[in-house]
This record gives sequence, C-alpha cells and structure tokens, in this order.
Amino acid sequence: MTKIAIFGVGLMGGSLALCFKGKPGLQVVGHSKNPASVEKYMKREVVDTATTSIREAAEGADFIFLCVPVGNLEEYLQELHRLELKPGCIITDVGSTKASVTRCAEAFDWSGAYFIGGHPMAGSERSGVEAATSYLYENAFYVLTPAAGVPEAAVDRLAELLACTKAQIVRVDAVQHDSIVGAISHLPHIIAVALVNQIAGYNKTDPLYESLAAGGFRDITRIASSEPAIWRDILLNNREVVLRLLRDWGHEMARFADMLEHEDGNGVEAAFASAREFRNRLPERRKGILTSHYDVYVDVPDHPGVIGHIASTLGEEGVNLANIQIIESRADVPGVLRLSFRNQPDLDRAVELLKPLYPIHL
Repeated sequence: MTKIAIFGVGLMGGSLALCFKGKPGLQVVGHSKNPASVEKYMKREVVDTATTSIREAAEGADFIFLCVPVGNLEEYLQELHRLELKPGCIITDVGSTKASVTRCAEAFDWSGAYFIGGHPMAGSERSGVEAATSYLYENAFYVLTPAAGVPEAAVDRLAELLACTKAQIVRVDAVQHDSIVGAISHLPHIIAVALVNQIAGYNKTDPLYESLAAGGFRDITRIASSEPAIWRDILLNNREVVLRLLRDWGHEMARFADMLEHEDGNGVEAAFASAREFRNRLPERRKGILTSHYDVYVDVPDHPGVIGHIASTLGEEGVNLANIQIIESRADVPGVLRLSFRNQPDLDRAVELLKPLYPIHL
C-alpha cells in the first residue's frame, strides 16, 4: 500500500486527495494542526484518514505533499527533517514560488528522502476543502522543479502518481519558474490591487466611481480580491523578481505617458495592435495560473419568470450553473444577466442551448 500524506487539505491539497483517494493501492492521510479541520476532512470523505500529528502523518509515507501557505513551507520542512522518514520518500509542495523552498530543502540531509518542488498551475476563486474537486488540475500545467541530486527515478515516480490528476507535467528550473510566474501572475495581481486602490481613492471624493465601476472594470480587476495574507507571503518570497518586474512595468507606463504627451496616435495604435496579436496567440482552453472565468452575458426581456426559465433550461440538460448575476450597468457588453459556469464544456453547452432564445455575448 502506497501512503500519501497531505499537509493542508484545503482547495489544493483536498483536490489532490480526491484525485488519489479510492485508487487501487493508495492510502491518503490528511494532516492539520486544527482538530476541527481534521474532523471536517473525514466528514467530507476527502481523505482515508486524518490526524493532527505530524509524526503520524509523515512516518511511513511514500509521498508527502505540503499544501500549506508559502510562508509556512520552511517550518514544515524543518519539522519533517527531524523525523525518521521512509527511505525513498518524496516530499513535494504546491507553492507558487519555487526557488526559496528548493534552497531550503537543499540545506537539509534527507537521508534517503527527496524533495521535488511542485506547482500545479490551477486554482479557483473559492477556497477551503469545501471547494476541492478531483477535476481542479485536469488539463492544467503541473510544474516540477527537482532539487539538485534528485534521481530521475524519483522524479518519474512522482510524475507517475500525478498522472491521477490528468495534469500536464512540465519540468522547469526553480529560478526560471519564479521569473515566469512572477510576470504572468504576481505582477498582474499587484497591478490589479494598485488599480482598485487608485479608483477607491478617487471614490472618496466622488462616489460615482464605485457606482459606474461595474461590469468590465470589476472583471479585469477580479484578482484584486485574492486572499491578502497568502499574497503577502508570495510577494515577499519572490521579492527580487517582483521588484525587477515592477521596474519594467514602470518603463512601460512611462512609454505610454510619453506617447500621450506627444500626441503619438500611431504609437498608441501600434502598442494596442502588438498586444492584441500576442494575446490572440495565447491558448484559450488550457488552464493557466490565473483562474479562468467561464461567463456569458445574456440579453433578456424584463418580465417575470425569465431567470427561472433560463435556469430550468440549463438544469434540464444537466448544465451546472454556478452563479447568476443581474448586471444593472455594463457599458462594454449590453448584457443583463451574467451566467457563470465552472468549466468550458458547461459554458459551451449553455451557449448552444440559449443562443436560439436570447442574444448572447461572450
């Protein structure tokens, strides 16, 4: 029996647990320092067993997944290093920064155990074990950053286990990983937060900003609603990369300011054209590090029962509707209802069903 210990059975750890649980020859053990969380894991049947004891969870484990916040990874590695781990045990994590945890792991003598950094590039706006799903990682990139000296056989063993997630395994150098993820995830989060805070400042003297910042503005800044403590740890952990990226961003903004000051219409148009060309090449249906939204906007007549009709039309066909929002003001898309779905197939099926009945805007 292969024992898999998961420390932190929330969205990420719980989704991993659900990928492994019930598979022949696999036993999934969940760990939390909080007894209430352990009880929750068992009640929701996400793991086979659960415990508050680090020793009980880790000893005898073939695989250990650290699914705790980035700021706590070093603490857990220190705890695990004090234990007598099973020879050949593979320790991995799911943090969105890799260089620092890899350096920390390389500082320890694991006596036959191995650390392989991991980063599944998928997520959800929901959090906690309640949001866990066995489909979270399907079709997502799952990055592995093995520490120096880790045998290929150990990396292959972890990749073989992760095949249960249906993710695409990619091997990347830890430093390279942090540079890329800093640019495509960490920097956008900072920009979104700064932009929202800028508008919030204007709103203090003119509340109309908040009233009109519906629809498009809310959509493009949605990542500003991310968990503050988690992002504090991520940004501090990847500080040098993020500082470099912020300097580069400052140069880009200065370039735009210069074009506007000199009324350089050709330059502005070229900048938008270049951005559109690159963005249009990005894959649409593959999961990325930023959580995808599966939304459609529907124009509907203003009469009783229309929302119920839409919901029943989708429900009768087995389409899982995650949320309905009534949009009162949306300048860029004239939709009245925003329908949200959990995945692309549900969105595609909803469009197919509703398009003959109502005007649809994606």
